[in-house]
Amino acid sequence: MNNQEHNKLTNNAMVTALALVSCFLWGTAVPVIKFGYGILCIDVADSASQILFAGIRFTVAGLLVLLFGRLSADGRNGIKFDSTMVKPVIVLSIFQTIGQYVFFYIAAAHVSGVKGTIITGMGSFFTILVACLAFRQERLTFNKTLGCILGMSGVILINILGNEVDLGFHLLGEGFYTIAALSCALSAVFISIFSKKHNPVALSGYQFTLGGIVMAIGGLAFGGRITFTGLAGPLILLYLAMVSAVAYTLWSVLLKYNPVSKVAIFGFTTPIFGSILSAFILNEADHLYGFGTLLSLALVCIGIMIVNRPGKNNQ
Repeated sequence: MNNQEHNKLTNNAMVTALALVSCFLWGTAVPVIKFGYGILCIDVADSASQILFAGIRFTVAGLLVLLFGRLSADGRNGIKFDSTMVKPVIVLSIFQTIGQYVFFYIAAAHVSGVKGTIITGMGSFFTILVACLAFRQERLTFNKTLGCILGMSGVILINILGNEVDLGFHLLGEGFYTIAALSCALSAVFISIFSKKHNPVALSGYQFTLGGIVMAIGGLAFGGRITFTGLAGPLILLYLAMVSAVAYTLWSVLLKYNPVSKVAIFGFTTPIFGSILSAFILNEADHLYGFGTLLSLALVCIGIMIVNRPGKNNQ
């Protein structure tokens, strides 16, 4: 990459635009998945078909990421697979794709899109706790602790206010979303470790492909079936694959050429996008506009902003 291209990718306006595109795409995931279940007639209790649905998505996403990587400045050598990548790819596929999305896709069928988007936000706080306390990659500062408390308060609040969102906590719904968030946190730490020696785009492409194939085979083995009766189903799957491939590629490029805090702070927009889109796509406006939901969103977003605020105390 020449200096001119480098300067473009570090320009504040460009960083803002690309980061918001990534967060918008991630924010569409929950409502589009739930919409896809309806289009493809996948029943709430049909976990095998839900996993098959996810497996197809991530297999395609992995192939798209590898295609993007091959067309990038690094070219073929940038995504070349070698024997040293076997362990990282397997570990990442277990936590980032299989572990996270088996639980995520099942949970998406049991929880409203707005609520699911906010609970998924716990991954940001789990990532900080895992990195600081389990792997000791960084210090657990006051800002990070305060951010985690505010964020978790938002998640707890939306579960205890029964007027806007149901009061209960169910294993297959809120419980599986929480497990998915924890798996996501572990995968983020492993990515940080493995990317020191390997191309993160290549790692993502290969682990998406491996994890997607494993999930698809597992879904089929347990009786999962998807029937495509028109173009809507395949288009939804292709769109979700593009979400993973495009958003991750843009995010990775920004992180490569900018400080992490400069990019990461935009992550707080993902639950906002997800909640707004769920309200319109899934007709969940009554969930979104309740005061309790808005307060929960505010707490989560403020917590993420505090955690990512640059400063001496936040290193």
